[in-house]
Amino acid sequence: MVNKHFPIGKVIFFVTGNIHKFNEARRILAEYAIAAAMLRIKTTEIQDDDIENIARASALEVFKRSNLPLIVEDAGLFIRAFNGFPGAYSSYVFRTIGNRGILKLIEGHKDRIAQFHSTVAFCASGLSPMCFQGISEGEIAEEARGYSGFGFDPIFKPFGGGGKTFGEMSVGEKNIFSHRSRALRKFAEWYRSCVKQSF
Repeated sequence: MVNKHFPIGKVIFFVTGNIHKFNEARRILAEYAIAAAMLRIKTTEIQDDDIENIARASALEVFKRSNLPLIVEDAGLFIRAFNGFPGAYSSYVFRTIGNRGILKLIEGHKDRIAQFHSTVAFCASGLSPMCFQGISEGEIAEEARGYSGFGFDPIFKPFGGGGKTFGEMSVGEKNIFSHRSRALRKFAEWYRSCVKQSF
């Protein structure tokens, strides 16, 4: 049941400063007739081992400042050989050691299995924050390949992707396999069900 104060609208504000992330999200949401607008507001990223907690806290912070229906997405690369590292600290690890650092760390490991996790947190007036998760399973490549996407994309090969890294895929190809697209699709399906219930 949708709260009567829940504002059903045609535009969702996506809080990010990353144009690549926004373009991926915009294409997914458009499939569900949901328009996305980019909202550049710097958030205070809490330190937490759980990306869901990080996304939820960021969404609440921005909502209190903007009072707009919005989503925040947080993601992490979880490498099995490293017990899930870098996980929730992926942004910091990428900024400090980058793809070369991860490839150096995993050099010589037979187990290169990894997962990308994504959480999309939605916040709007009259509704408690809602979170939606997506996971992409794959492995760490032997070397960085491709120039598309961002972050760890050039070193992650999703299972079923024909051996390509995310960095070698077009946005359309990546959206078939990506953790972010799966989380966004779950959100979009839920949101569209709310639209139907509101009429």
